[in-house]
Amino acid sequence: MASQFELTIVSAERKIFSGKVTSVRASGIDGELGVYAGHTPLLTAIKPGMVKFTLEDNKEEVIYVSGGFLEVQPTVVTVLADTAIRGEELDKQRILVAKRKAEETLSKTSNADMSAKLAREIAKLRVYEIVNSKLANRR
Repeated sequence: MASQFELTIVSAERKIFSGKVTSVRASGIDGELGVYAGHTPLLTAIKPGMVKFTLEDNKEEVIYVSGGFLEVQPTVVTVLADTAIRGEELDKQRILVAKRKAEETLSKTSNADMSAKLAREIAKLRVYEIVNSKLANRR
């Protein structure tokens, strides 16, 4: 059995990643998902958060997704997201400003859209922190 498989991550705007990996982790609507070579075929919605994957050389990469779908086929895994951003492309200041605005709005009124926005900003911040802590450890 092969220990690697093809992963493709696409957003509405562009292809974010395509290549061979040994594992993928994402937050499904029913909990955390781990996908390895030979995984049973699956189609599930994923929540806003990170898609973390391990490359053939054991390096890990992290991508923020706004939610979407994860499809597992015998040799290919595809992540389809409205928005997908590589962890190193996230801007901490922009995230913090958007998070603060969402929190301020929510403190004045209950708004499902604003709650969802706050959840996305918190997920982005988490991805940013994970990526930057790894970069700091490499130095």
